[in-house]
Amino acid sequence: MRMPTLSRKRNSHPGKVGRPPAGDRGERVKDYPQVSFRLPTSSRDKLLALSEVRKQPQWRLIVDSVDCYLRDLTPQEQTRIARLVSRRRAKLSR
Repeated sequence: MRMPTLSRKRNSHPGKVGRPPAGDRGERVKDYPQVSFRLPTSSRDKLLALSEVRKQPQWRLIVDSVDCYLRDLTPQEQTRIARLVSRRRAKLSR
């Protein structure tokens, strides 16, 4: 007498294993350059709480905060920063 065996269902559309990339344009966050800085305890606590409430990673909140800060600058300051960023990118691509 043969014993019945459990058959495994085969997925006709096998997906990728693991978490999908979560970066700005689908990049792997792991490939982003790392930044380390110190924060006062109260600011760190606020960042952690904001991350939990908004259900966003801390890096995303910092990126959004910097973008928001830059929008509030004068046009002259924005132009100067754009030039500095452009110069930095040019140096890195050499």
